[in-house]
Amino acid sequence: YVSQRAADMLGRPIEELRIATCHLGNGASTCSVKFGKSIDTSMGFTPQDGLPMGTRAGAIDAAITEYIVDQREFLAEHEHMDAHEVINILNKKSGMLGISGVSSDFRDLEAAAAEGNERAQLAIDVFCYKVTKRIGSCAAAMGGLDAVVFTAGVGENSASLRAKIMEGLEFLGLKLDPEKNNVRGKETIISTDDSPNKILLIPTNEELVIALDTARLVREYENAAAASDDEQ
Repeated sequence: YVSQRAADMLGRPIEELRIATCHLGNGASTCSVKFGKSIDTSMGFTPQDGLPMGTRAGAIDAAITEYIVDQREFLAEHEHMDAHEVINILNKKSGMLGISGVSSDFRDLEAAAAEGNERAQLAIDVFCYKVTKRIGSCAAAMGGLDAVVFTAGVGENSASLRAKIMEGLEFLGLKLDPEKNNVRGKETIISTDDSPNKILLIPTNEELVIALDTARLVREYENAAAASDDEQ
């Protein structure tokens, strides 16, 4: 939805655009949409891979389960955990919650960081750094980048996190306009007018895509049924 809306807003065919979509919320991922097709995503075999999220660790060295504590025991053994418990921690007790020790909710993290909580600030720093890197990965995967789209709860509503994520990406032709970026949940372009490539904020509408796909499938079924009747 957001990649097509980005093309519409830019007045260009999606078939000629390379778009990095950043779905940032309690769950988070980036997607490389090259000429209208998804060619790469930060997620892996499961959503656990990729960006750190509200409670998911994101990409992490698989050997962490064998990390030796006190030169005697593996981490899992030291903490008396089996494989299921390790996976449960990586999915439900890690990420922003695990780093901050405060919350998985970015609103709570920003409030705690503003009050001087260093772990909350660390969680925000880690998240933004990882998203920045993934945007760079999207550009590499697509051989260039024409637009970045922010969507979902954090992407749509946190101007400060968007600004932090975009720091250092000017070399990709992405120049954020601080004034335009001071917005929440509104479909708009937040890059400067002279930015070679564009930064957009687009609230997602997944339900509309599901409805349109359903309508398309129904039409295809009806057309196929009509063609079969004609042949008979």
